[in-house]
Amino acid sequence: MPELTPEMTSQIVAYGVKGLGAVALLIVVWIAGGWARRAVNRGLARSSFDPTLGKFFANMARWVVIIAGLLGVLGYFGIETTSFAAIFAGAGLAIGMALSGTLGNFASGIMLLVFRPFEVGHVIRASGEIGKVFEIGLFNTTLDTPDNRRIIMPNGIVAGGTIENVSHHETRRVDVAVGTDYTADLDRTRQVLEQAARALSQRLPDEDPAIVLSELGGSSIDWVVRVWVKADDYWPAKDALTRAVKVALDDAKIGIPFPQMDVHVDQVS
Repeated sequence: MPELTPEMTSQIVAYGVKGLGAVALLIVVWIAGGWARRAVNRGLARSSFDPTLGKFFANMARWVVIIAGLLGVLGYFGIETTSFAAIFAGAGLAIGMALSGTLGNFASGIMLLVFRPFEVGHVIRASGEIGKVFEIGLFNTTLDTPDNRRIIMPNGIVAGGTIENVSHHETRRVDVAVGTDYTADLDRTRQVLEQAARALSQRLPDEDPAIVLSELGGSSIDWVVRVWVKADDYWPAKDALTRAVKVALDDAKIGIPFPQMDVHVDQVS
């Protein structure tokens, strides 16, 4: 093994110090990026800035700090950062093809922010998932489901599919389907269901309930009770209306049948 000369030792020490300095600088840059994101987020929140755009700009500030720090580390090692422009230009096509999905998600995130089909805090259904929008990021949209699960969806999937914005309107219609016996009087049944719907406490007073005779089914006469409520009251109203319909039909001695099948057995002589 060759002996280390004083020059080699000094170079190893110098590069070791630089390496430790680079690691320390990267740690500082990472912490500074998180601090920048929180600072921008808090500053925009205090100024009543749109929370959807606020989180987007906060994430962008974090990445700007991190990229600037990486360039600083390269300069610390004596690497001329301007030379990377030619490298990036030459590899632009390959990078673009490799990151087509990522760039597509980024472009979709911009489109979501520009056209605003939903905002932070809205409840949406997208790509088969439903939840409250927690964040619209650079590449992903984050949802919190009613049972407290966090779902992170690529922006390309969200923007490229059908989006149902449950929170867009201030009012919603509650529909409760029920079947009654064929022996029940139609007018009497309609009256009982309407009384149950009108007694619902969450019902909007300026919207009359609708009692719809929907179908003559195989085992029952099928009805739909429709009541308009505030969007925030939808699920409590759904529960209360379902209960009210069942209780009202029981009190009126109107049966709710279940599917039945008659089986005839022929005797073979």
